[in-house]
Amino acid sequence: MDAQKLKRVQRARRAGRVRKKVRGTAECPRLTVFRSSMHIYAQLIDDQTGTTLVSASSLSKTIRATTPYGGNKAAAVVVGKALAEAAKAKGITKVAFDRGYYRYHGRIKALADAAREGGLNF
Repeated sequence: MDAQKLKRVQRARRAGRVRKKVRGTAECPRLTVFRSSMHIYAQLIDDQTGTTLVSASSLSKTIRATTPYGGNKAAAVVVGKALAEAAKAKGITKVAFDRGYYRYHGRIKALADAAREGGLNF
């Protein structure tokens, strides 16, 4: 197995270990996070219907106006607060955090802490 395929398989296993314990419902959706080197994305997913309820990313125009570079902790904080604000507008306060295959530190932790400050409970 070449190195890239091995890396993909290992990431899928790590994400699977996290996701088998975390399920989202309409009352308590799953907050999933994806980060690339340049941006960070977060969304609330209802796994029962397979729909995205709320999403926020460092690519949106309102967030890009305040933080031009989306690959740092400052952008993660802004995305977390924006997601929490949009979720509260839809009446969502309780979520299940899905970190995927990422470790809970750095930008992932910054986004989670900002979402908690914004009013989301998890």
